[in-house]
Amino acid sequence: MARPDFNLLITLEVLLAEGSVARAAKRLRLSPSAMSRALARLRETTGDPLLVRAGRNLVPTPRALELRERVGRLVQEVEDVLRPTEQLDLKKLVRTFTLRTREGFVENFGPELIARIAEEAPGVRLCFVPKPDRESVLLRDGRVDLETGIISPNLGPEVRAQNLFRDRFIGVVRPGHPLADGDMTPARYAAGGHILVSRRGLDRGPMDEALDSFGLKRTVAVIVGGFSEALALARSSDLIATVPERLTGNLRDGLHGFPLPYPVPEIPICLLWHPRHDADPAHRWLRAVVRDVCASQPGLHPRAE
Repeated sequence: MARPDFNLLITLEVLLAEGSVARAAKRLRLSPSAMSRALARLRETTGDPLLVRAGRNLVPTPRALELRERVGRLVQEVEDVLRPTEQLDLKKLVRTFTLRTREGFVENFGPELIARIAEEAPGVRLCFVPKPDRESVLLRDGRVDLETGIISPNLGPEVRAQNLFRDRFIGVVRPGHPLADGDMTPARYAAGGHILVSRRGLDRGPMDEALDSFGLKRTVAVIVGGFSEALALARSSDLIATVPERLTGNLRDGLHGFPLPYPVPEIPICLLWHPRHDADPAHRWLRAVVRDVCASQPGLHPRAE
């Protein structure tokens, strides 16, 4: 049996990542016709069409989906083997890292994180992108270097996760609000008008489940998709926002926060990355910086890697 052309692995990885012959050709600096010929060779070698036409787009076959993770790992391992071992020189490091975070992370940890990186590795640039969901596909395909957030059932089993700190929900109202004075009880909390934060537009959340145990029901006056929107409404109305304490620290400036009058589970905020970066010295350095910056905030409990 003839030995397969291992260069096809790189072509296959890019084709499966891009889902387009034209985009894959551009990424590999090949002509579209050369990429089409490479796809034909891959189909012949694997005995599977890999990418098939669906309207104007190409979609992966079940075999292609099965191969995508394996091919990515193989290509990364080959690159690691062939890459010379170098001592990381942070002063000479030139690289852009993409971090996918929920709102509040940049506002609270961004300034110190940027200052640390500017001091240690001035050639490094951070690109923060929003996190509208908990899917891990961007980590898997390499478009994102790090994520912060809660581990979800949708997290791929191959994704690495490490606790950064634990947060908790608190109630927030405008200065001078009636709830800013006096003892807080479940009944007082439930009696007010509430702002519910739900990225999916749900009309119930963990707070409602907690109030159920007291036989109480709160009135949700408005549903918004983010914490900053909830706090902006609370700032200019009599509505109550319920938000994470640590992640909204700077966003809550000038507002009155109070502990919720019933037990609520803490929120474990984690650092997430793909194992392809485990041995990357620059990536390991960035992970350590993120952990250190989060640990510098009072009340946070980091874990060593």
